[in-house]
Order: sequence, then C-alpha cells, then structure tokens
Amino acid sequence: MGPRAGWFIASLLAASSCGKHHGAGDVDAGSGADAAPADACTTLQCEQVDCSSKGLPDTTISGTVFAPNGTLPLYGVNVYVPAADPGPLPTGLSCDRCADDVLGGAITLTKTDEAGHFSLPNVPVGANVPVVIQVGKWRRQIVIPAAVTACQDTAISAVDTTLPKNITDASPLTAVDGTGAPKVDMPRIAITTGNADALECLLPKLGISPKEITNDTGAGHVHLYVNNGLGSDGGANVFQAGWPGGDGAAFGDAETMWDSLATLSAYDIVMLSCEGGQHPATKTQAALEAVQQYADLGGRVFMTHWHNIWIGGEQGHPEHGIPAWESVATWNFAAPQDLQQATSSVDTVQNPKGASFATWLTNVGASTVPGQIPIDGARYTCTADDPTEATQFLYIDPTLPANANHTSVQDLQFTTPVGATADQACGKVVFSDMHVSSGSRSRHGEPYPGPGGGSGCAQTDLSPQEKALAFIFFDISSCVTPIQ
Repeated sequence: MGPRAGWFIASLLAASSCGKHHGAGDVDAGSGADAAPADACTTLQCEQVDCSSKGLPDTTISGTVFAPNGTLPLYGVNVYVPAADPGPLPTGLSCDRCADDVLGGAITLTKTDEAGHFSLPNVPVGANVPVVIQVGKWRRQIVIPAAVTACQDTAISAVDTTLPKNITDASPLTAVDGTGAPKVDMPRIAITTGNADALECLLPKLGISPKEITNDTGAGHVHLYVNNGLGSDGGANVFQAGWPGGDGAAFGDAETMWDSLATLSAYDIVMLSCEGGQHPATKTQAALEAVQQYADLGGRVFMTHWHNIWIGGEQGHPEHGIPAWESVATWNFAAPQDLQQATSSVDTVQNPKGASFATWLTNVGASTVPGQIPIDGARYTCTADDPTEATQFLYIDPTLPANANHTSVQDLQFTTPVGATADQACGKVVFSDMHVSSGSRSRHGEPYPGPGGGSGCAQTDLSPQEKALAFIFFDISSCVTPIQ
C-alpha cells in the first residue's frame, strides 16, 4: 500500500478486541516473524503504546487547523484517528448531534484550541496512520506515510491541516479514494445577496476557490442567489466576465430558493444578506414555514439585520411570522439605527463558548481589548434574547462610553426545533444584527466580486467583525448541542 493510500486495511476491521497490546517494552514493535500467531492483533488500537509506564511522553500528532485561506486558525475542529474507514459524508439534511460518535469511530480524538492547535494523544505507532480533520461537512482525510514513532510527537505541516478550498484540493498527505480523487469534503452553501450587506464577499477571503462559487445551476459548492422581486434595489445579481465559477452568469432567484423546502434541502447552510428592509411581499408565510422546516430537519441558517422577519415576524404584522421562533428574542423594529460604529462585547457568561471565542478573537488580532471588537454597521433591532432558547455571541454594552447608551444583541444562535430535547435537536439558526461585511458593497447591476475600492468586494484582509463571523460560520457548521 502506497503512502497516500486510504487507510490501514487493519483499520477497516472490527476494533472490539485485540490479541495483544503494546506495552512499555514494545516501543519498537512492528518487526518480527514473517507470520503472525493466530491470535495476533490486527487493528490500529493494538499499535497504541503505553509510554507513561516507562516514564516517557505520550505518542502524539500535532498541528494547527486553518480555514481554507491557510492563515486563519480555527477553534473546535475535530481531529481523530478513525477506528474504521469513515466512509462518505451523509448527503442532504441530517441531525449531526455532538453526543453522536464521529464517523468511523475514534481510536483517539481531540479538538483544536483557541489558537487552532491540536495535540492528538495516544496515537498508534507505525506507518500509514490515518487522521481525519473535520468540522461539520468540512473534512480533510490524511495519511501519515512515515512511521509515527512511539513516545514522541509527530508534527504535521499546515498545508495538510488546512480545510479544503475546493473539492480537488489535495495536499501532500491527503488520502485518495479508489479513483485517485482526494478525500476532501465541503458543505453545500446558498447565499442570497442584499444591497445593505455583502456576505458573499466573505467567501473568497476565507479562501474558497472562485470555481466553487457559482450560481444555482453551476457545479460549485457555493451558490449565489438574488431577490429578483426587489429589482434594481436588490444586491449583486451577476458574475463578472471571466469569473471561473460562471463567466457573466446570472444568479438564481432567492424567492424560488426559500419558497421551497426541496430546494433549501439541497444545502447544508443558507446565508441571507440584509436587503435594507424586510420586504415581506417577497417572503410569503409559506416561505417562512419552509425555512423553519429546513432548520428543524438539520439545516443551518445565518441571516443579517432586516432578515429578522424570519425570526421576529413582519414589522407591525406579527401574524406573518413563525410563532415557534418569535419567542427566542425581543425586537424593536422602530429603534433608531443611529450609531454605525460601536464596540461589541463577547458574552462570556451566558455563552458556553464565550470565553474561548474571546480568546480566539485576541489570538487572530480582532481584539485589542480582550472580549471586545470594534464593529462598523451596528444595528439595534434585536434588544434581548431569551437565554433559555438562544445564546448571544456578541452584544452592545450600553455602559461602554463608545456605545452612547445603545444596546442590542449583535449575534445570537438558537438550535432547532426550538425547545427540543437534547436527543431531538437538529439544526442551528444565527441572527446578526450588524452588517457583517462593512467595506464591501453588493448592488444590482454591479458584477460580483467587482474591483473593490467602493464597488463590489473590498480587497482587504478580514476585518474584526468578519473574523467574528468566520468563528460563527464554522461553529454553525459544527455538531448541535442544545442551548438548554
């Protein structure tokens, strides 16, 4: 078996019993007689070495997991040695609960810390050790061809621990399937454009390849849509000439997408950019219910500002809404939106990931004051969340001088179905009351991504609030843990 072959044949076998285990005296085990005894162990678990009994450090594999751009480290990513071939990811919507086992089972498993770093303990020794790097449906499977040495650390290069930027993104250690294709996976994502925010501009900054960003008839994993019902008041509606994902192609119709549970269900994540108003005529009650059903079945939804209609109902007409979602937050649609620049605080009390989020923001340069980030495009329609049904990531603290007594929840998340028990929770919804991609512009008739410089996507590094969204974006991809 070559160094980039899939997995130990032994790892495909049942791992419930082993004929022998390597002890402290078996550090160089692996060589020996040509024929193994009948009860010899043939599974990867049997290649784990007890180093502590000999006073030696553990056998580890270490590295740092990055977003597809190769520069932004990621928190909370699973890294594990599988007990058996994980196989393909499930297609369509599914309930990926954190209490469930990882695919293929794990001989050893860890998660990346606030610096994106991992140290995988008690790794089997020998050659061709398989490792899975996964968060949600982002996945890279690698094989370490050189022998993992017992009671030492084996460091993995960043090129092999970066999430895939496209579906053919093979690094030197990436495993291949029977056809020679790299074993990498990406979620399927739908993004609607809006003239007040430009979520579609975040994707290239996160490193997703242009060929993966297409319209709904393209082959890419990211499909762009526009609300055609807004006409010239809508967001970007066409790719620029020469775009690898669609040379001058028009975007799909957002109304067609969100009106249909079947269409929504083709995506793992749906992102809705603020359109400058609720525009209820383009979001029928049937559409609201389709989005609710999509999330209840395991879909992930991220929406900004005036897409609050999906959660809080139509302004002045709450009967046009989703009753089960209206209880997760308190709204003031008439609140003055008069403080563009503000300081947003991380909730480190209510949110169980808050402390790690705050540390991560400092580590990636988004925060100069721990637990705070500057934001441009703050909005104030969401005044509070119900902590029994939702959790806030970012909020405007009225006691901070920069906020001039303003208050709002800037980012909240809830799991679906709302109120479900732990064994029934399935999807996630995130609402952001700030315009995330400030500095970028999305306008009808201005081809995507545009030249930047005030027209189209800003050609700049990730802003602090874009880094905050990146954390939430990969978090919304991850497995589901109910709020309560």
